[in-house]
Amino acid sequence: MAARRTDGMSGGLTARSAGGLISRPVRALRRLGARLADPARNGRVMAAGLAVATAGTSALALWLGLQVYEQRATEQRHQDILAAARQSALNFTSLDYRHYGRDSENVLKGATGDFKKQFTAQTAQLTKLVAKNKSVSKGQVLEAGITRADEDSARVLVVADSKVTNTAAPDGQARTYRLQLDLELKNGRWLTSGVEFVG
Repeated sequence: MAARRTDGMSGGLTARSAGGLISRPVRALRRLGARLADPARNGRVMAAGLAVATAGTSALALWLGLQVYEQRATEQRHQDILAAARQSALNFTSLDYRHYGRDSENVLKGATGDFKKQFTAQTAQLTKLVAKNKSVSKGQVLEAGITRADEDSARVLVVADSKVTNTAAPDGQARTYRLQLDLELKNGRWLTSGVEFVG
């Protein structure tokens, strides 16, 4: 009888131990099965994740695109400003008494505001002066740099050389000009509104 009791106790312990060991993986499998059995929920989670990722990527691409656009627009604006300033300085330092009317008109075409008014008011006097002295000035722009600029105004420093001949200097004199030009955007064109000699 002792032997049977022992066998019975042994068998009971074995069954309980085996049951405990088996129950853990079974529970894990049931949980996994429950998750796998709900594909709709998994699909919704995945779709939501993809939507968030797509929205984030689109926002980043839009931001980068705007940055590139603004940078290119700024670079193009600076190129336009410098080109206008260079041309204005060249016109201002290149005058010939033999066709002063044409040369002064070139200056006025690139001018606006106070500078245009002042130059227009002095044109008649300058025409007589250059004709009397037989003045010829051939300008050359050496350097130009923007000191400030926004969407519709700018300031540019220009260094220009010119060779001036007249009755007092028939062989010519070399002159260097340092000009400060203020420009304004008018009807899509950068025009000079002010000119100052700065050195």
